[in-house]
Amino acid sequence: MDLHEDNEKNVVTATFEFPGVPKENVSIDVHNNRLTVSAETKQSSEHNEDGYAVKERRSGKFSRTLQLPQGIKDEEIKASMENGILTLTFPKTTPELAPKKITVN
Repeated sequence: MDLHEDNEKNVVTATFEFPGVPKENVSIDVHNNRLTVSAETKQSSEHNEDGYAVKERRSGKFSRTLQLPQGIKDEEIKASMENGILTLTFPKTTPELAPKKITVN
């Protein structure tokens, strides 16, 4: 995963590589200000040649969870996938204010 902040556009971009994974097998969920990206692959192949039979199966699961900044709404998150690269963008929020000290009188 790569995470990039663009201060001029006020946007955060996260990119994930899922080589060979169709976008139908990618899931993006938001719950309690946490964004989870997951994918599952299942591939199998079979070859018969000169009396030899070869069967191969490959599967795998990927998952990554990001803590979103406060104030991000689900509809502000944009997702696109092309050639196995998933790109998520969402607005960058203003930095949280420094804690204030209260004087006891």
